[in-house]
Amino acid sequence: MISDAPVLQQSSEPAESAAAPSRIARYARPMLGVLLPLILALGWEFVVWFGWSNGRLVPPPSRVFATITELARSGELLRHIAATLWRVGLGFAFGVVAGTLLGAISGYWSLARRLLDPTVQALRAIPSLAWVPLFILWLGIFETSKIALIAVGVFFPVYLGVMGAILSVDRKIVEVGRTFRLSGFAMIRRILLPAVLPAYVVSLRVGLGLGWMFVVAAELIGASEGLGYLLLDGQQLGKPAQILAAIVIFAILGKLTDWLIEVAAAPFLRWQDAFGRARES
Repeated sequence: MISDAPVLQQSSEPAESAAAPSRIARYARPMLGVLLPLILALGWEFVVWFGWSNGRLVPPPSRVFATITELARSGELLRHIAATLWRVGLGFAFGVVAGTLLGAISGYWSLARRLLDPTVQALRAIPSLAWVPLFILWLGIFETSKIALIAVGVFFPVYLGVMGAILSVDRKIVEVGRTFRLSGFAMIRRILLPAVLPAYVVSLRVGLGLGWMFVVAAELIGASEGLGYLLLDGQQLGKPAQILAAIVIFAILGKLTDWLIEVAAAPFLRWQDAFGRARES
């Protein structure tokens, strides 16, 4: 009897050699996103180093990194980051809950849409800073007004995303559900929810981005800690390196939290046979 072990061993070698480049590509893709900021930072560092700019108003990355290191050693950086994360987290949670509920009601129920949507669209056009004096008057200058302002920023994209996703569900899919005599809850769970989920994840990411934008305005309301306070303190004391350090930390935290939403949503979107996924594979 002839043994098949050598044949199996030879056939497994091409599979292993094919898997190696895919692993390299998987780790290389995130590094491509770092490439552009790294090139820009190194370019400006060389511009200042060669004396083509004094770097007073726009400090080089080395000075910004030194400022971040100094703030971290003193313990101030962790305190400011924790305060900002706490505000963004609470505001995001409240905004997502309200936006999801009202968006689902407006999308699923036409009468509610006619009643609610015009008012919500009008409120959406109000600039973020216009809410500040009203929230101070209603809620004071403490944490409640800051969290409420962030929740307002998160609410509108989530509301629009959920309502628009429900309204854009293919009518033929809904008719299939009615043909199988699905109940209202079963229709939502088995048809509407999978159809809405991709757009809902996008609206969560947009809402989170606006939450990070609104937190700066929120922390101008009598805050004594937070990255927005760090920005204002750097502006008042004439410290451009501190301002840029706060901006860089904002960018890093915003990207990390956006990535967390993307990773958390990935298991629920595995069924998608989308163009972007085919290109990445």
